[in-house]
Amino acid sequence: MDWFGDDIWLTWAALGVLMGLIELASGELIFLMFGIAAFSAALAAGFGAPIVLQMALFGILSVALLALVRPRIAARVHDGPSLPLGQHGLVGQLAIVDERVSRHAGRVVINDVLWTARPIDPEATYEPGDELLVADIDGAVARVVRKES
Repeated sequence: MDWFGDDIWLTWAALGVLMGLIELASGELIFLMFGIAAFSAALAAGFGAPIVLQMALFGILSVALLALVRPRIAARVHDGPSLPLGQHGLVGQLAIVDERVSRHAGRVVINDVLWTARPIDPEATYEPGDELLVADIDGAVARVVRKES
């Protein structure tokens, strides 16, 4: 029992490592908060704080981390970016005219892929080499507009 009293910091550190290992298995960021609190209690024990203060620090820090820090981290980790999927991700991309684009025919290259294209303005025509922007994707047809300089 003397070891427990003299080296309590080591017990707190072991508890922190154990919580970290459990966190690796769960991935919910709950045990990570307990692990951080345990390492903080180990630090306090290393500086000679009484056991009551160590336990209070562990409890208060655990609750604070779970209530204030975990929700923010979890929101960032679990919420991915809202990216448009599929061909709709091409809207706003640069399109280079490959074959003359008019309301009847035309092709453009978007991200190294050849697409059938039609202008948004039915009266517009674009010549090979012109730089356009993809304004919309209508099925397999890219609807394009002239790129503003």
